[in-house]
Amino acid sequence: MTVQMIDVAAPPSGGFDLQTGTLIIGAGACGMVAALAAKEVGQNVLIIEADAIPAGSTALSAGLIPAAGTEIQRAAGIEDTPDLFASDIQSKAKNENPADLVAEMATQAGPTIDWLVNRYGLPFSLVADFDYPGHSRRRMHGLPTRSGAELINALRATCEDEDIDIICERRATELYHDGLMIKGIAVSVPDGTTETIACDKLILACNGFGGNRDMVAKYMPAIKDGLWFGHDGNRGEAVLWGEKLGAKLHHLGAYQGHGNVAHPHGILITWAVITEGGVQVNDKGERFWSEAQGYSEAAQAVLSQPGGQAFAIFDARIADIARQFEDFKQAEAVGAIHTADTLVKLASLLGLPATTLQKSIYGIPLGQRDEFGRHFGQTPLSPPYYGVRVTGALFHTQGGLMTDISGRVQHKSGRFFPNFFAGGGAACGVSGDADTGYLSGNGLLSAVVLGRNAGRA
Repeated sequence: MTVQMIDVAAPPSGGFDLQTGTLIIGAGACGMVAALAAKEVGQNVLIIEADAIPAGSTALSAGLIPAAGTEIQRAAGIEDTPDLFASDIQSKAKNENPADLVAEMATQAGPTIDWLVNRYGLPFSLVADFDYPGHSRRRMHGLPTRSGAELINALRATCEDEDIDIICERRATELYHDGLMIKGIAVSVPDGTTETIACDKLILACNGFGGNRDMVAKYMPAIKDGLWFGHDGNRGEAVLWGEKLGAKLHHLGAYQGHGNVAHPHGILITWAVITEGGVQVNDKGERFWSEAQGYSEAAQAVLSQPGGQAFAIFDARIADIARQFEDFKQAEAVGAIHTADTLVKLASLLGLPATTLQKSIYGIPLGQRDEFGRHFGQTPLSPPYYGVRVTGALFHTQGGLMTDISGRVQHKSGRFFPNFFAGGGAACGVSGDADTGYLSGNGLLSAVVLGRNAGRA
């Protein structure tokens, strides 16, 4: 999808139709967290949302937020620190991130989770029964169904309880400014007319540009043929406005991919099916890479196989762990996941060569590293076996407007816009400059931390 015409201009000579204090574009996790924080410190807040109801990329995710040193972790007996979290982020991204931004995000993530729990009653709990690649502690926090849709609904209900206005079916089309000062925006209305809204502060929470295929091809050609699994509303307005305003842009080649999306059903299969001992094979029944690298890297690995597809193979023990995720249960309900008492039967169900599949599974070197460098535990896959056809997908972009830890947008000159902020996918995250730098949860990490900080600024 190509982005509609957007522009920046001087304020309208006839004045604005509406006036607000803090104006937020986008009612995803970043936008609604920003709104709660802004309202808490006494700001007058308005959120505009292009869709009929808030959803965005957050609703398509598992809704998991990594954070270190939370009350929830301490209650579970897990010792974790922001320094260790920051080290994990930088290690995954090969130190391509600004160190100060990473340190502050890692430091503020824990207090942000505690704030959402204690101040607003969101029922976060810890994913405590498996490890995410790259995280040296169990620090992924999610709501009971491990569903981004549940997170969005909880945040929306909380905003309603706090009397925060969310006006839907309003897509921002023009941004008004006077030098570095943002004056307001224009939005399209369903009846074809345009409204103008003046603001004291503008927060872009409108995510990235994964839904703009031209921009994907330009900045991330390696994933341009991958399934787009994000929200179609992510059309790149933040980057395009930033370019026109002279804002500093950073790491536009960074993105989160995923190589475990049920195909053709289009349902995310949690990477827990791999981290707990499962593997991926191609249509020849052969393993083809080290799945321990992570699910973002898996997108290109899977897309490089014949037909751009692969098969995740695991067992009943692992399926029991995966069922805490609503997406996995949906995949089972629609028949995307097959099960059989033997590998021969599973191979038949999946259309794979039985002999090769047996060799791949029985040949897993327990307690050792395989030919690809992956180290396996001591627990073998055992019947009943499970399998699902998967493909690689682009979930969301990770580069964008360069900000400080408050979310304030930086100009190319080095100065900062006084009243212009960005968070989540609109801002540059902490995933380095490619797909390999993405650490599980980085997207929602920058959404909630930069969102909260931008709201309070």
